[in-house]
Amino acid sequence: MAEKTRIVVLGGGYGGVAAMKKLYKKLKGNPNIEFTLIDRNQYHTLMTELHEVAGSRVDPASVQVSFKRIFSGTRIKVVTDTIQNIDFENKRLLSKNAKYDYDYLIIAAGGDPEFFGIEGIQDNSFTLWSLEDAMRIRTHVEECFRKAACEPDPFERRKLLTFVIAGAGFTGVELAGELAERRRVLCRQYHIEEREVRIIIVEALGKILAMLSDKLRDKAEKYLKKLGVDVYLNSPIFKAEPQCVIIEGGKKIEAATIIWTAGIHGSELTAKLNLTKGQEARGECSYASWEEGIHGMSGCRFEEDEVYLVGKRGRILVNELMQSVDHENVFLVGDILWFVEGGKVLPQIVETALQTAEVAADNIIALVEGKPERRKFKSNYHGFMVSIGSKHAVSNAGGIELSGFFAMALKHLVNLHYLWGLAGLNAVWGYLTHEFFEVKDGRSFVGSHLSAKIPVYWAVPLRLFLGVKWFLEGAKKVGEGWLNPGEGGLFNVDPSKIKIPGVKFGDITSAATAAGGWAGKAAEKAAEAVTAATGAAAEGAKQAATAATQAATDAVSAATGAVAGAAQAWGQALVSTDSWLYKIYEWIAQNIIGIHPTVAFFMQIGVVLAEIGIGLALFSGTFTFLAAAASIGLGLMFIISAMGSSELLWYIFAALVMMGGAGRGFGLDHWIIPWIKDWWNKRKIAKKTYLYLGEPRD
Repeated sequence: MAEKTRIVVLGGGYGGVAAMKKLYKKLKGNPNIEFTLIDRNQYHTLMTELHEVAGSRVDPASVQVSFKRIFSGTRIKVVTDTIQNIDFENKRLLSKNAKYDYDYLIIAAGGDPEFFGIEGIQDNSFTLWSLEDAMRIRTHVEECFRKAACEPDPFERRKLLTFVIAGAGFTGVELAGELAERRRVLCRQYHIEEREVRIIIVEALGKILAMLSDKLRDKAEKYLKKLGVDVYLNSPIFKAEPQCVIIEGGKKIEAATIIWTAGIHGSELTAKLNLTKGQEARGECSYASWEEGIHGMSGCRFEEDEVYLVGKRGRILVNELMQSVDHENVFLVGDILWFVEGGKVLPQIVETALQTAEVAADNIIALVEGKPERRKFKSNYHGFMVSIGSKHAVSNAGGIELSGFFAMALKHLVNLHYLWGLAGLNAVWGYLTHEFFEVKDGRSFVGSHLSAKIPVYWAVPLRLFLGVKWFLEGAKKVGEGWLNPGEGGLFNVDPSKIKIPGVKFGDITSAATAAGGWAGKAAEKAAEAVTAATGAAAEGAKQAATAATQAATDAVSAATGAVAGAAQAWGQALVSTDSWLYKIYEWIAQNIIGIHPTVAFFMQIGVVLAEIGIGLALFSGTFTFLAAAASIGLGLMFIISAMGSSELLWYIFAALVMMGGAGRGFGLDHWIIPWIKDWWNKRKIAKKTYLYLGEPRD
């Protein structure tokens, strides 16, 4: 047996997942390759959306995509562990209790907050660099409102209701927008005046969102002010104390909440790695638990003369192949690397992570396959997008600058594009659900129009009524002979028994015009009667002929009445037989359905059984979504075939309501759908195609 080649990706962020997906896509056909991804969490975090969790716009689950969802149906092994060091000589990753060997390694361990050596800021502030951070802020903010509501001391109340955000970059501005929207909700809940709540952005530079144009910055700042956010520019923080920040010049801001968003450097792991850094290596860190407050950094301390070098930043130096300059089988991607392109170090943004991951993966693939070609990194940034609350954003994508509704729509589309590549329909549907269908307090750029719900018990009477109507329509057709093929049976169907409109067999036109057939037969009988009358005695001929003619007239009148009665039963057709829609149907009826009476009769049976089946399914609440979809389809078919009146419209629109889960209340779907979902989520094809909801099952 050939020796296995072990490819390990350390880190399940944007870069790590992208690298592993590409590696697996290209190398999965080789059974001698082992794929392993190691991360301390069981899920991939959508870091760019953490502000939404911190501001309580969405639930924490909305920014989590489990590795099971991403990699189900593959040979990729996902290990949940925290790597403490790497033995590059022996090609081994080391955790507290385990060792992991590799032949090729991609380090995608991400970054951590950078504090720039500012006294007290690390110990007295929150950060927003992990899901745990976001949840801490979320809980703390509401706790501040709860305490303020019953705080009699005006000074303490003011401090509780003051929220300082350090940094006016993307994270700081987005978080300020979320907190401003959350303020409205919490003020109503705790009976606090909005004017009492202060949200302050403190920025050392003279402008916010430095990577955007002046035009977009002005729009962003204007909208922040509209939300009631104060922006302090040219205000570097000099020092932080418990519940207080001091700006250079001595100005103090008393606040129970200080959130630091002003910088990133390489992760704490880089301090332990014997690899060349982009700048002088920083001191060692002891490891901290997440509960200590600062994501992985609360144990880190540096000498005074090293603090700025740390900011430059414990990031590992790589060459243009995204390869460590120390080991050719070690690659780095994302925030952790240091690479200078065009005189500028690569920015620590999502596009950098994705693009460096592509390059690293391609070069490992070439090494594994023994190909001489190597891919060199060349950045291709498409722009930037910043949301300010749930209804407004500014963006520069491909040189096109947008603001407001359209910028927000673009941001959602970009997120959906990423999620489609990450976990297909499963991740896309989850995002739509969290951002639109289940969002609270109307915090979506379309408000609560998509999240407002009708309690299922209100839909039950309509479901029962619609089911009965469909069942009665089917039963009525049975009584009218739609299931009667005539004396010849199923395989020698009497053409006159075909009641589907528009079907023709030679010179015979079916009718929902069966009555026309009756009229023809009546005329034949009348003719026979006239012939008989001619051969009768002269004295009785006139009376016989008169009687026969009257019989024919009566038969034709009866047939005409039958046709009129049928038309009256359906009402006035919505589509005329002269319309282009009917012409399309007529072609299908004549050339496909009308190919043979037996084919048409089975189609006729299908219509009847569909009506009865839809009725029973809706009445019992069984597979209600499918029954409602069939109801819409059948209704449209009747309308297009000129059989349907305006009555069918309410069948269709009532069915739309049924598709919202009407069978889950007082219906069998209450038990059937969860069972089917659980069964389907175990299927290999569901996992490989991402065509399932929720989490996959083993």
